[in-house]
Amino acid sequence: MVVVPAVFAAVLMFVIGSYYALILRPENAQHAKLRKRIKSNARAEAIRSALVKDVERLSAVGIIDIVLTRASGLVRPVQQLLEQSDSRLTVGTFVLAAVCAAGVAIATLTLITGRFTIGLIGLAAAALPYMWLRRARSKRLWKFEEQFPEGIDLISRALRAGHTFQTGLKMVADEMMAPVGSEFRLLYDRQSFGMPIGDALRDFAERTPVLDAKFFTTAVLTQRDAGGNLAEVLDNLSSVIRERFKVKRQVRVISAHGRITGWILACLPPSLAFIFAMINREHMQLLWTDPLGLKLLYGAIFLQVTGMLIIKKIINIEY
Repeated sequence: MVVVPAVFAAVLMFVIGSYYALILRPENAQHAKLRKRIKSNARAEAIRSALVKDVERLSAVGIIDIVLTRASGLVRPVQQLLEQSDSRLTVGTFVLAAVCAAGVAIATLTLITGRFTIGLIGLAAAALPYMWLRRARSKRLWKFEEQFPEGIDLISRALRAGHTFQTGLKMVADEMMAPVGSEFRLLYDRQSFGMPIGDALRDFAERTPVLDAKFFTTAVLTQRDAGGNLAEVLDNLSSVIRERFKVKRQVRVISAHGRITGWILACLPPSLAFIFAMINREHMQLLWTDPLGLKLLYGAIFLQVTGMLIIKKIINIEY
């Protein structure tokens, strides 16, 4: 029994050491060089950063960056998820986190069961970083939806006071907090540096996958083509968004019981299996030593995943 914790500790130290040597150390060195350059010529660097944007690297490790750059079709959804969740992780760090999570899970299950084929179930742990980013993205978009009507009202008041639409965008960028303030800052900067306002608004709607952002873009572009009172249009749009957000909150309250039930039903079987494997290992060994036990184990995993997907479909209410 002493060998199991020792092997687990060795695997954990190897993963942490690899992460530090390949990711943290190069990134810290790069950040140190950047801070040194900023201190030496802060004003020139600020002007350069405002006008020129360097090509974003997918990883601090050169070889990994080249590989990920060539696989742009597979990397682009992950990169978009990182942007929408406002995460500072690079694509390379995300991939390494997924690999480490799967490696630790496989090693743990292999040590507990003594069978590598059972340990391969730990590959599902590679989805944990993705789930964490999806949750961060959902929280950020929820906050965006909550703040968005206030930003629209601010633009409407600026138009009624005689300011231009671009000035209203700048007011939202300066006076509102993230994520609405940061998104409008990027929108204002893009059109200020020469991008057509229509293209900038379409990029804004694509970058922010919220239905309200698409409504806002459509309303502004329609008004620019057909004319009309944009301030009044934005006032009506703000009222509609507030009513939709109120309905969304009511839906979350109504579906709260189902979501909690889904989480409990999803986490209870694997949690009990892990606890029983630690308390009475001989009793649980029948699941991976006996051929019938393996069939029951694989069937239970299939039914568990299917049940989770069905529960998610039930509680995901369209509004």
